[in-house]
Amino acid sequence: MARLLALRAAPYRHSSHLCAATLLVLPSSQHRRFASFPSSPFTARRILPSPLRVPLRAVESSPGPTKEEQEQEPSPAAGEPKEPLTPAAPAFEVEELGWGTQLAVKLRMLVAPPWQRVRKGSVLNMKLRGEISDQLKTRFSSGLSLPQLCENFVKAAYDPRISGIYLHIEPLRCGWGKVDEIRRHVVDFKKSGKFVVGYMPICGEKEYYLACACSELYAPPSAYVALFGLTVQQTFLRGVLEKVGIEPEIQRIGKYKSAGDQLARRSMSNEVREMLATLLDNIYGNWLDTISTTHGKKKEEIEEFINSGVYQVTRLKEEGWITDLLYDDEVMTMLKERVGQKDKKSLRMVDYSKYSRVSKRTLGLQGGGEQIAIIRASGSITRTRSPLSAPSSGIIAEQLIEKIRTVRESEKYKAVILRIDSPGGDALASDLMWREIRLLANSKPVVASMSDVAASGGYYMAMAAPVIVAEKLTLTGSIGVVTGKLCLQKLYEKIDFNKEILSKGRYAELNAADQRPLRPDEAELFEKSAQNAYALFRDKAAMSRSMSVDQMESVAQGRVWSGQDAFSRGLVDSIGGFSQALAIAKQKANIPKDKKIQIVEVSKPSPTLPEILSGIGGSLLGVDRAVKGMLQDMTSLSGVQARMDGILGEAKFMPLHIYLTQKQDTSRDRTHDATLCGLYRELFKLLLQFSLFISQLGVFMENMIAISDDMVQLIKELTIGAAEMDNLRPELTQLLLLSHA
Repeated sequence: MARLLALRAAPYRHSSHLCAATLLVLPSSQHRRFASFPSSPFTARRILPSPLRVPLRAVESSPGPTKEEQEQEPSPAAGEPKEPLTPAAPAFEVEELGWGTQLAVKLRMLVAPPWQRVRKGSVLNMKLRGEISDQLKTRFSSGLSLPQLCENFVKAAYDPRISGIYLHIEPLRCGWGKVDEIRRHVVDFKKSGKFVVGYMPICGEKEYYLACACSELYAPPSAYVALFGLTVQQTFLRGVLEKVGIEPEIQRIGKYKSAGDQLARRSMSNEVREMLATLLDNIYGNWLDTISTTHGKKKEEIEEFINSGVYQVTRLKEEGWITDLLYDDEVMTMLKERVGQKDKKSLRMVDYSKYSRVSKRTLGLQGGGEQIAIIRASGSITRTRSPLSAPSSGIIAEQLIEKIRTVRESEKYKAVILRIDSPGGDALASDLMWREIRLLANSKPVVASMSDVAASGGYYMAMAAPVIVAEKLTLTGSIGVVTGKLCLQKLYEKIDFNKEILSKGRYAELNAADQRPLRPDEAELFEKSAQNAYALFRDKAAMSRSMSVDQMESVAQGRVWSGQDAFSRGLVDSIGGFSQALAIAKQKANIPKDKKIQIVEVSKPSPTLPEILSGIGGSLLGVDRAVKGMLQDMTSLSGVQARMDGILGEAKFMPLHIYLTQKQDTSRDRTHDATLCGLYRELFKLLLQFSLFISQLGVFMENMIAISDDMVQLIKELTIGAAEMDNLRPELTQLLLLSHA
């Protein structure tokens, strides 16, 4: 279409990661229809035929599903309560190790390398702040990793050298799905008999939701408290665009579709208001339920306390919401006494990053026997890797497809868990991955596990799996489309800019003509293209979930659902986290519940230094090429997007690159204007290139500093370890003699 704008979801803002999702369709003459596939979800009710008996075909040879096919297997009506596949599984269970395993653990601890050594009576110190990734991290990566955080809880529960955990909670910038996953691990860790002490200098709803699971909770006397409730807001630019002469022409399909509203509307639609209000009610209701259960109070009492305006930390202490008001050093002094450390040195602590390097095998937790593969898919979806993308930046379809095929062709994996944390992205890439996941599901059990968000393209991937597991507050669904273009006619008139196009073909100017509004026949084609794309997405989702088209229509229309609501409407099969997905995967693979299995991370990043330096160097060398590509993308953007953007943080939308480079006035010389605008254009390119270079240089320097610090620390640890090994030789010899005896 004429200058098609990649419209993302409306960029709302609020404190709990609500999102409005979309399948964005930018119509073109290259549209193809998806074939309809019979679905084969591993539901509690039925197992349908193989999903791979019908090939993928173009629209001309692929009619939609017949009425008989749709009614072959009746589905529960949307909104009908469903029974979960398995009872909710705990994050982990602490079991007593056998004497042989305990002896092996002691031996491994004695001979462990320096970076895995922990002094007895240590406290695991984990600081939670900012963003938390669903991907694994290397030792050279910054930030927190959810799987490594959760693994640390499990290891610490079994590690005899760890007395407890000191959880330092700062403001979090992750969704409620990840917070629920961490909270379950805190609760289950306490069952080991060890303490979990929380410290919270800044108290918001999300931080307290996690912190109240700790055995004890402390805050400094000057702690900032902001327990005022949750909000969501949406901004609109229609008035601003009209003032500068830009008229958006937006076509959305689905009454809950909010993508494009930021540009096309002046206020929130009633349908979008309803959707966001429902999501807000779900999040707030879950928060009140959890806090009331934790404190043993009624939900109404908790809500009354919040509505009174809680900003003083002393009120939290008076109401029993925190244990006491102590500074950080006072808490550590208290912990030092609790673990029985009598020397004058500081509290023996091991931080998150170092403890992440402790091997599960050292603690006798390596598992064994059958293998289950974990494929992680996090971030926005693209089809190929861009020159500036880091090795772990987003979901790159061509790379993920290689991993899926590797797992499918291997006989050692008995089941697969597809872990998804994505707002979507490129629809073609999503469909290619959907196909590969369906092929994988035809060869072995596949369970999709949703994290914070799996909407639009993220849900596209998930619905290919026979079983979908979501958290209660996972944001999912968003089955809908929106397409649009910008008419710049009035803007061009204001700046005296002229644009002429020569074309052949009735609709040839749809991808070029931004200097005029759509003709009636073009607008009709515009709408039909969007309607067709929506029907294809909806029908494919209906077949994947064994629903009729009418049932899927009632839950589609661009609406975003919480995980709990999606479960009750048949969009997901079970509520829970990764442990729930693992339990279902074992069940489908006929692996006994109590049998140990080995979890294999297929998406594990490479920690080697040469690859890190190679990636940084490649990024620096690719700046110029990337800038040219970005400039080209900004002037002409085509393709189908299945994307959902978050509403947390500042309002974000796709940059609009408009031809303002030839501002012209009747009193000015045309040659002068062209020269001046040419200089502006080159200056813009230079500034963009320079900013990208500075950004990459900063990343390079941060990595080099981290590498040098790690090398120095490693040398120190090796020196200390060599000396300690000499001292441990008599003890090791004695243990070996005892084991033979």
